Formats: sequence, structure tokens, C-alpha cells
Amino acid sequence: MGFDRRNFFRTIGVAGVTLAVGKSFGSVTTKDNIVEFQAMLYDSTRCIGCLACERVCAKVHNLPEPPEGLKAGVVRKTTETQRVAINNCNTSKGEVFVRKSCMHCNEPACTAACLTEAMHKTKEGPVIWRESKCMGCRYCMVSCPFDVPKFEFHSANPKIQKCDLCYDRIKEGKIPACAEACPGDALTFGTRRELISEARKRIFENPKDYINQIYGEEVAGGTGLLYLSSAPFSEQGFDPKIQNSSYPALTKGFLYSVPSVDVLLPPLLLGIYAATKNNHSKEEDNE
Repeated sequence: MGFDRRNFFRTIGVAGVTLAVGKSFGSVTTKDNIVEFQAMLYDSTRCIGCLACERVCAKVHNLPEPPEGLKAGVVRKTTETQRVAINNCNTSKGEVFVRKSCMHCNEPACTAACLTEAMHKTKEGPVIWRESKCMGCRYCMVSCPFDVPKFEFHSANPKIQKCDLCYDRIKEGKIPACAEACPGDALTFGTRRELISEARKRIFENPKDYINQIYGEEVAGGTGLLYLSSAPFSEQGFDPKIQNSSYPALTKGFLYSVPSVDVLLPPLLLGIYAATKNNHSKEEDNE
């Protein structure tokens, strides 16, 4: 395999600049408009446990049909073949449905850990995985506080599977397939600001139906998947140890305290990966 030194050092330079200035995770502001993060509100009091969201998710993403039926108290997690999982939890308020999927954090730990920017926070809000950039390190899996990204260990061409909030549909002006298919109006899609306002309105108007908390409003620095429920979230499998501040924020002081060789390691690996990948593609084209 050849090695293009010019492409390598060009990539190193770009990556080094990216590391120096940091990544912007907030709303994207332009001269003419502001692009707000899109998000999803899951209201468990409206969920009927029909699993329509699981089935349509599998269909639009060419994944196997998810298993049928729910068992109270049995926690089902997302897997490499299932991006969304609905659970029926036993709580102090009785049985409560809860949805498990990617949280689409405002400042994702997975994108901060990704050495090649395969995990990407889009300006629209969804966190997506880009296969062409992935080098298979799986740091995204280790770094995610919600244990969401899953690797296809048994595939000859493994991918990282996670909910991408139907990003392709969003770009076409559509809403995520799960929200469109939900018959109980448990899923609402819109801007994060609008959904937080709607959630607060529901809590205020029906205080007996909800606990006074919007899960995702602050946890992990804020997320794009927001929750309303009648029961404490600690009783629904949510980790109470997850902090409110963003996880990438923990590394800001780190950049000022480590040797330069360690700080330059990510752009170095990115440069090697991009240069060798580029040459490998050229060799395949010439065959």
C-alpha cells in the first residue's frame, strides 16, 4: 500500500486546527437565520406499548424484525440489530413504559472520543455515524454514558448501529419514522426549545399525571431525546450517576495539562487513516 505524504500532512494540519479551536455543539448561527437542534419528546403516559416504533425503525433501516411482546420488569437494551427498545417497568406508580435509544446529546461524548469524526453531531441535531470515516476503534461505545452505540461483531463488514433520528428523512423535510408511526401520540418531533416548552406545559396543566422533571433537559449537558413520565426515572433503568454537565467539558482542562505528543495523537491518527484510506481507494480504482 502506498503512502501519500502530501495528503497525510494536509490532513494533519486540518485536524490540528480542529483540535485547537474545539468543536461547536450549539445551534448554528448564520447571517440570515439560526438553525435550532431538532429533538424528540417521549411521553410515557401516552405510550401504549404497541411496539410500532420498533417495527417501523427496523423496516426503514433494513434491520431484522424485533421480538414481539413485553414482559414487565425485563429490561431490553438496544443492540446491533435493534436501534429502539420499549420496556415495561415496575415502578412506585405501577407499570410504566420507557423508551431506550440514542439520546442525541447536545455535546456528545461519542463525538468527542471519535478520532476520525465518524461520529458526528449534525447542525440539525441528530448524532450520526459515518461509515466512510470509521476506523473501528469503538471509542464511541466506551465513552457513551448511556451505553448506546453497538458494534456488529459477527458481521464481515461491521457497522456501528444506533438511532440517527432518521436523519435522511429530516433532510427531506419529513419527521422520524417512529414519530410518524406512533398511534398513541407518545412521540413528538420538533425543535428542542419547542419541545421543552410543550413538556413544561403538560406538567403544569396535569401535575397529577407527571413527576416535575423533564429527563434530558439538563442531564449530560442536555439531550435531543426528552422524557416525560409519571414515575421517577431512577425506577426506569436510568443511571442516576450520569452527571448534568456535558462529558466533553471534562476534557477541557486536560488539554492544558498533558504533553503535546498526547494532544496531537488524535490528529496524527486521523492523518494516517485518511492518507492510507485515500491511497487504498486509488489502488482499488486502478485494479
